[in-house]
Amino acid sequence: MQALDRARGALYGLAIGDALGMPAEMLSRAEVVARWGSLLPGFEAAPPGHPIADGLPAGSVTDDTEQAVLLGRLLVRGRGEIDPREWAAALVDWERDMTARGRRQLLGPSTKRAVAAVLSGTPPEEAGLGGDTNGAAMRVTPVGIAFAYPDVLSLTEHVRQASLVTHNTPVAMAGALAVATAVSAGIGGRHTVRDAIHAAMTSTLMQGWPPSSAHDDIPARIKRATKRVRGRTLEAAADYLVTRIGTSLATIESVPAAFGVLSAVPDDPWRACLLAASLGGDSDTIAAMAGAIAGACHGMSAFPGHAIATVDAHGLGLTELADALFALRSTMY
Repeated sequence: MQALDRARGALYGLAIGDALGMPAEMLSRAEVVARWGSLLPGFEAAPPGHPIADGLPAGSVTDDTEQAVLLGRLLVRGRGEIDPREWAAALVDWERDMTARGRRQLLGPSTKRAVAAVLSGTPPEEAGLGGDTNGAAMRVTPVGIAFAYPDVLSLTEHVRQASLVTHNTPVAMAGALAVATAVSAGIGGRHTVRDAIHAAMTSTLMQGWPPSSAHDDIPARIKRATKRVRGRTLEAAADYLVTRIGTSLATIESVPAAFGVLSAVPDDPWRACLLAASLGGDSDTIAAMAGAIAGACHGMSAFPGHAIATVDAHGLGLTELADALFALRSTMY
């Protein structure tokens, strides 16, 4: 079934993009180019002394993939529903496991603050107030697999459930809705990248959360990023995204940057992930979002076999999880 293959492609694309972007995370574009050239050649180890990923070998996934898997399993267990308190408890347990593995520095700032707040007794519904970074968008792919576009109302509600514990702000939820919609649209047969981008902008305009200013306008910034890079060389596209859109962990930069990558490389998910990973900044998250959407549009066959084997080696059960999430979609619609 093509739709099931695209559902698997979304989850694998997320993990592949995450692993490709890991070594370049928080480096500048100039540092990336000096070390690897204008485009990373493939999976690379984190450079010695890396501020976040020091010691991680080539092909390692980060919190983007791990939190997406955590959320996906919670969705399956809850038969499509996400209880905020259960989600908060799962994140607390995950954070403790990260600390035990010596990888606490991989936590994003909004998630770190929210987990600390929950541990200190703050209700989960209040812990995410102020979280405007991209953690909600980076892990939302399972929602896009489980819920079908164009039912934007259902997508919006489940994006809200998945986001509010750590990212209970309009801009973070709008960014997450854009990614979830693009993934869902790709799986559902609107499987050109341009169609997925259009669906993402439409959903955030129709059912998204209103921006507090023009700077926070997610659909407008996605439109700008995708329009301005279309037809450019990869080097020119990278330069524009880095200098004019931004690649920080702010939702308002990284989500449009991911869509911009897809507009620059609409027909080759592997190359799109490589471009996203080569931007620097929050490269693992940008590549994870771009990879998830590209995988949803093109399916598993768009990724090299060695890349699939690399992420499979982590034992995350991505195929089984994607199948279970897709079964939710098939049951409910």
